[in-house]
Amino acid sequence: MVNPVPIEKARLHIWVTGRVQGVGFRAFVIDVAEQFSLAGWVRNVGHDTVEAVAEGPAEMLNRFAELVRTGPRAGRVDDARIEWEVPTDEFKDFHVRYSM
Repeated sequence: MVNPVPIEKARLHIWVTGRVQGVGFRAFVIDVAEQFSLAGWVRNVGHDTVEAVAEGPAEMLNRFAELVRTGPRAGRVDDARIEWEVPTDEFKDFHVRYSM
């Protein structure tokens, strides 16, 4: 049966701190985002923070956030802050964004 209710699109902005650099964290985030067909970006911020923005169905974003808060096996997440935002549909894929 096809769900007659459209899936709500949302935008999630997440900052994760801990042992998140030099452990494949950004690659992990990209893999998770692609698994859920999300669009957006991920980048390193400072020496202990990774920031990501993702857009897609709210249910997939919740699952994405769960996995990102866990992180890859080699990493350690000490804290995660999430903000829900209005989607902009500006992204075509999920990629690494490099900080200036």
